[in-house]
Amino acid sequence: MCAYACKGHIPPLEGPRLRLRRMETADAAAMFTCWSDPEVRCYLNLSGMSGREDAEDMIELLNDLAKTEDALRWGIELKENGKLIGSCGFNYWQTDGAYKAEIGYELAKRYWRQGYMTEALRLVLSFGYNTIRLNRMEALVDPRNIGSQALLSSMGWTQEGLLRQVQHTSTGFKDMLVYSLLHEEWLRLEAKRNAVSV
Repeated sequence: MCAYACKGHIPPLEGPRLRLRRMETADAAAMFTCWSDPEVRCYLNLSGMSGREDAEDMIELLNDLAKTEDALRWGIELKENGKLIGSCGFNYWQTDGAYKAEIGYELAKRYWRQGYMTEALRLVLSFGYNTIRLNRMEALVDPRNIGSQALLSSMGWTQEGLLRQVQHTSTGFKDMLVYSLLHEEWLRLEAKRNAVSV
């Protein structure tokens, strides 16, 4: 993975409406708005945020995780105005043996249900499958998060089951649904999508 995120380098990815890029300190206000929203935070394993400084610390932590190759997180930027509306990326990846990664994502509430996360995740998946050469993507979803379940299902992911008390949060242990998408499935879905768009 070092060739793609070595020493904190987070390669920019670009779609029709979005640009995925490294988050900077200047993005703290926008990300605080996203991360501190109770309707966004309730599905994330994030401690409470009291101000912009907490968002700055989170951005620094995420960028540091890229330096140590423990995670890779992009800010989701609207190309039309440069506004950051959320983030997405790999919570972890494994290229020895399993060739798999777990993705994570969140979006500011005012941008829900407009196709932005679908576009962002397509960019992340393409990078994971085509550049890192991963075989399997996973996502852990709070069972209450109907929107995230619908998003993954619409993109062809398979719900594999419920992991009981797999995640510890400030309110205790939490069950999570596990979704997966294999490289061969991604190739079929992309071929079908491209055929429809021609």
